[in-house]
Amino acid sequence: MAANNKLAFLSQAPPPGYVAGLGRGATGFTTRSDIGPAREGPQFGKDEKDEDAKEEEGDDDDDGRNEDAPDDQDPDNETGLFAGAVYERDDIEADRIWAGVDAQMDERRRKKREQREREEMEKLRQEKPKIQTQFADLKRGLSNVTEDEWANLPEAGNLTGKRRKAAMKRESRDTRSFAIPDSILLGNRDRNAVDSAIDAQNGGSSTVPRGATTSLIDIGEARNKIFSHRLDEAGDGTASVLAGSASNIDPSGYLTELSSTVKKTAAEIGDIKKARSLLDSVIKTNPKHAPGWIAAARLEEVAGKMAIARKVIAQGCENCPRSEDVWLENARLNTRENAKVILAQAVQHLSNSVKIWLKAAELETDANSKKRVLRKSLEYIPKSVKLWKELVNLEESPEDAKVLLGGAVASIPQSVELWLAFARLSEPKEAQAIINQARAAIPTSHEIWIAALRLLEQEEDALQKKMDNIMVQAIKRLTKNGAVLSREQWLKEAEQVDSEGSPRSSASIVKATIAMDIDEEDRQTVWVEDAQACIERGRIATARAILAYTLRHFTDQASIWKIAADLEKQHGNKATLQRLLEKAVSSCPKSEELWLFYAKERWQMDQSIEGAREVLARAFDKNVGSESISLEAAQMEYQHGDKKAAGMLLQRARTEVGSARVWLKSALYERDEGNLEASITLIREAISKYPTYWKFHLMLGQLLEHTLEKDKGANIRAAREAYSNGYRRCPNAVPLWLAASRLEEKADLSIRARAILEKARMSNPKSEFLWDEAANVEERSGSTAQAKMLLSRGLQECPTSGLLNAHSIWLESRPSRKTKAADALKRTNDDARVLNLIARLFWNEGKVESSRKWFERSCQSDPDWGDGWAWWLKFERAHGSEQNQNVVIEKCKRAHPKHGEIWQKIAKDWQHPRRKIEEILESACAELRIVT
Repeated sequence: MAANNKLAFLSQAPPPGYVAGLGRGATGFTTRSDIGPAREGPQFGKDEKDEDAKEEEGDDDDDGRNEDAPDDQDPDNETGLFAGAVYERDDIEADRIWAGVDAQMDERRRKKREQREREEMEKLRQEKPKIQTQFADLKRGLSNVTEDEWANLPEAGNLTGKRRKAAMKRESRDTRSFAIPDSILLGNRDRNAVDSAIDAQNGGSSTVPRGATTSLIDIGEARNKIFSHRLDEAGDGTASVLAGSASNIDPSGYLTELSSTVKKTAAEIGDIKKARSLLDSVIKTNPKHAPGWIAAARLEEVAGKMAIARKVIAQGCENCPRSEDVWLENARLNTRENAKVILAQAVQHLSNSVKIWLKAAELETDANSKKRVLRKSLEYIPKSVKLWKELVNLEESPEDAKVLLGGAVASIPQSVELWLAFARLSEPKEAQAIINQARAAIPTSHEIWIAALRLLEQEEDALQKKMDNIMVQAIKRLTKNGAVLSREQWLKEAEQVDSEGSPRSSASIVKATIAMDIDEEDRQTVWVEDAQACIERGRIATARAILAYTLRHFTDQASIWKIAADLEKQHGNKATLQRLLEKAVSSCPKSEELWLFYAKERWQMDQSIEGAREVLARAFDKNVGSESISLEAAQMEYQHGDKKAAGMLLQRARTEVGSARVWLKSALYERDEGNLEASITLIREAISKYPTYWKFHLMLGQLLEHTLEKDKGANIRAAREAYSNGYRRCPNAVPLWLAASRLEEKADLSIRARAILEKARMSNPKSEFLWDEAANVEERSGSTAQAKMLLSRGLQECPTSGLLNAHSIWLESRPSRKTKAADALKRTNDDARVLNLIARLFWNEGKVESSRKWFERSCQSDPDWGDGWAWWLKFERAHGSEQNQNVVIEKCKRAHPKHGEIWQKIAKDWQHPRRKIEEILESACAELRIVT
């Protein structure tokens, strides 16, 4: 039953499209009734490589072809559907025609196909170059190998194929070792001879003597000796040399060499490939384009393929033999010896290229070879200034250099550089003749005229007037020949000459050209600006010459004399400064500033007051009733120690001058001397003369307040009345209101202090000091909330006040201070007090470096604010070194601050008058209190 079931399909109809044996690869045959051909037709669009592979595998459809059929018979008619058809003459003619069409189409595409094959082959060779291509440049270098070097070349080993394997086997057989039996180790130990290895020819075979015992300790000692012997051989390199594995790698620098190897990423490699394809297209499209060859060679250099880079640039030289850049690039990419050969070839094509000759000279190692190359180059290019200069620079003897320069100026008479160099190497008289020849050869060169000036300046008996005449003549000659320079260009030449050490030549240039192209009404302004610009650039001689010329035309301008005097004080000598100041006070006798400046300088020059007295006496005669001169004379006598003379001068000044400032200085003098009653008398008399001068009221109140402090039981009514009279007559004098408020606060009358400040703010609503003092009063009274409210009102009136912003931030909670500080910086435009506050915030947080940086910024923002310097010094006292503290003190002395609440309080303390800056700074630093 089962067998019948297995064969039941034989009696059934086959399924549609069934072909017997199709699953095993048989094709069978088909008839016209079948659907589709029995064999696969040609599939268009397949790659030609697949067809070639199919032919190589022998997968042909012509297995059933009739060998007796004609050669031109269609193979499709031999089998399959038309296997039995008659092959007639028409079919032969049709096949011949179609074959001709195919041949013609193939011929049309042959050139393109061959070109494509050549490009693919060239691309394949570039991507996978042959070994002989990679070593082509090395083979070319073999032409320079000498016979001795050939003789010293070592014999090459057999490193290929079976011979290499045989050599390795022999090597391993010669150096191999065996496990040595214990009996041999013991025997060698007894003979006191232990070999490192057993000879292979002996086979290593030995028998253990009968009765011998094995000792593990002795075996270990013998093995240790063998290992030590091998380590010694490895250390001195003998074993590796014998084994043929010696290396010349420096072990100390091996890891350094590995670290210097640059690894390219996949993206870089991709970029290099893209660039290579683009540059290939460039040089193939336009092979005469030299930059394309250079770029292609540099790309290969970046990719690390120097051999290909040299090959590419060599092709560039063949295609662009007239481009000097290509030859220079080829020389750069090759070794020194190869570069010489390359440049020798370049000279054949470009014998007039200065760059190639200079590069060829640069490749030479000794001076004689360089000279020989340069002399050869001058045969081709005798008009090249660069070649002459290089040749002259190689000469060590000045005489030989002069000879060369003589030939150079004869060949190139229009070269200013060569003429000037020739003159510099010659004697003064000979140089003068050379300069004259140069002027005749190049009448349009201003450099030669300047060289003539400098040459004349070197003579000891040279007169400035003669130099000035030469410069005037130079201007005329140059103008006549059309070589006119602008005024700015002449000033630059003067500065250049000044920097090279010829101040008198610079002065002659300035005198002859400073007045060019300037309107008469603008001369003073322009000349002063030019002088100040020269001072800033450090061209002192030029600035001095400009100021001297300016003062000859504007002798009555005291400001110009002051600039010239400051210049001489910083960069001149005492004698020159004294002569200048004498001319200044003679030209401007009514200038009090110049007289005072002269008096101070005479005091410092003579180290005595006699010269200063003489100057001030002359100043009195020229300026009768001068307030500044009178006070300066009294101040000078007081500092000198003659206080009686100072008092007499002040008394005379009150009579002759009688100004408010003279009365104030007189009262201060009496106060400093301890004569309080006399000082009060002078102040009351001064108030009667000048009732609206607020400093008199302030000083009177302070003096009365001081006398009341001595007598604690006295009434404060007198001081209060002095202040009240003052701010009634001078309602805009803020210091008077502050002093009156503080007087009431000292008397424990905070209510009166608040009332005075409220009244003061009504008269001066925009005064930040009044708002700050009101907040301080509330804060000292213990009402912080009221102080914040007053500060808020004050910021509405004075939103950009750094004082109020800093005080307001300090009253905020610690977490919100930084945010408030950042906003305050923007509102106040980096005010010094806000910057100081930020520095103190960093100080509280322990950030020393940040705090130091912000303290420095604060002092730079407003160097006149003394409290900022005091805070910085206090910080450095806590966290800085002695050097940092000294730096702060020196900077403060240079800044000479005059303002600040604590600073002015200490500086104007009449009990300690005339303190120095460093003393005030120390006292202010001690006065400050750190509050967190």
